[in-house]
Amino acid sequence: MIKTKKHILIVCITLIIIIVINLISNQAYKRFDLTKDKRYTLSEAAKHTIATVEAPLIIDVFLEGDFPSEFRRLRNETQQILEEFSVVNSNLIFNFINPLEDKSTREQNIQQLAQRGMQPFQITVQENGKTSQEVVIPWALASYNEQTVIVPLIKNKIGASDQELVNGSIQNLEYVFAEAFKKLVNPKSKKIAVLRGNAQLRDAYMADFLQKLGEHYFLAPFTLDSVAVNPQKTLNDLKSYDLIISAKPMEPFSEEEKYVLDQYTMHGGKSLWLTEAIVMDKDSLYSNSGKAVAVINDLNLNDFFFKYGVRINPVMVNDLYSAPITLAIGEGSNAQFQPVQWPYSPLAANNPNHPITTNINPVRFDFASQIDTLKNSVDKTILLRSSQLTKLVGVPSEVDLEIVTKEPDPKTYVDPYQSLAVLLEGEFTSVYENRVKPFQLTDDKTKSTSTKMIVIADGDVIKNDVIKNKPQELGFDRMTGRRFGNSEFLENAVNYLLNDDGLMDIRTKDIALQFLDPQKIEKEKTQWQIINIALPLVILAIFGFSFNYLRRKKYQ
Repeated sequence: MIKTKKHILIVCITLIIIIVINLISNQAYKRFDLTKDKRYTLSEAAKHTIATVEAPLIIDVFLEGDFPSEFRRLRNETQQILEEFSVVNSNLIFNFINPLEDKSTREQNIQQLAQRGMQPFQITVQENGKTSQEVVIPWALASYNEQTVIVPLIKNKIGASDQELVNGSIQNLEYVFAEAFKKLVNPKSKKIAVLRGNAQLRDAYMADFLQKLGEHYFLAPFTLDSVAVNPQKTLNDLKSYDLIISAKPMEPFSEEEKYVLDQYTMHGGKSLWLTEAIVMDKDSLYSNSGKAVAVINDLNLNDFFFKYGVRINPVMVNDLYSAPITLAIGEGSNAQFQPVQWPYSPLAANNPNHPITTNINPVRFDFASQIDTLKNSVDKTILLRSSQLTKLVGVPSEVDLEIVTKEPDPKTYVDPYQSLAVLLEGEFTSVYENRVKPFQLTDDKTKSTSTKMIVIADGDVIKNDVIKNKPQELGFDRMTGRRFGNSEFLENAVNYLLNDDGLMDIRTKDIALQFLDPQKIEKEKTQWQIINIALPLVILAIFGFSFNYLRRKKYQ
């Protein structure tokens, strides 16, 4: 009787302890990230984007179905990252949908998603020595307060295998979702002026990039024509903008315009310059029987940039690591358009140690110039540069499409790693220090507050194609299907210049994923099947026979 009461007491105490532990765990919920790379720990910037959500934020993920192991991992990692976001804010609700499950509506669903900008992705599946093609939809839709944004789950990378593609995409998941939440939740506040009046690119040729910027910032055109009438008002109006962008100016800047731009910088204004030191483009080649002469484009900005610490040299960068140009190969009705490597379209390598260029595809240039950095108090960071197989071509010089038919001589490429984009940070000295000024301004400064500037040695970096009056996607080559990093680079550059770089820190997060070697799997599949399936059965059989033998011997 005493023992029974003691047992009942132990059971009751145990139940009470379990109940107390459950109550405490419900009140103080905690997840522990034991991974070495902390892949399931959200950054503070990512948490901030979702913390203020007060209504349901619905995410529909279309990456669902029977995939190869790499894409199953991407699907699972997507679920993990969304679970982490939902822990921060329970208003986040996500669903996984397979739009390809019903064969009767499969094609219709693919077409509808493609019309909304969610293009299907073709993957190659190798199984049992056979190769087949499968379709996946690596996209998600995030909806909040009657607004919807598209979230890309795949981060394309030129020449990457499926494993490398998935690895890079998993590293980018936190960023793409945080960026989508920011678009939906945070109102726009900062203003960008797109300079006009010096024959800059027309809006149609910047439409893709400006549209993406418009999702985060206020945009407005700004001309410097009023400098001649009222320079003080022009400067005051310009100072109301947080950033100016000058995209491929082709006409010189006057001293009055330069002085206003200089004082804008002195008062802490940020700027993104996509300059054009030479006059040459592909259209000139196509319209002149495949030949054109490249000449210097004097924008009257040499002293402007020289004072700030860079010099843009009027030369053309010829690089064997380059993007293709599309040419008609053949004669008459037999001619076919084919992409061929074009050395005057260098693919610039990124700086892996800076958040602007971390994890982005190579950036395509066209007839780029080269930048020298000069010694002064301003900090300079090379963001993009050419490859080791580079040579510089002076101007004026003739450019002929016939060079694609000739085998290049690597021995002549003796000017490696030319700088193509440079970030300037710090306190700038005025271009007009100790110089006669074009006019008098109130609050003239010769030393700036801490500010930033990015100089890119080619205006075509921002230029998208226009086909039938319709702007095309920036950085996407329709003929080859290759996607370059132009858009991502420019978006990161603007974010960084505007100190809107909280999300950019997420991009530097390095997640180390271990993938299985498919060739090794195919080669050693039978061996490991035997080890994992047959060997345990053999061991169990030996144990059973041994046990029975010893048992009979003992009790015989």
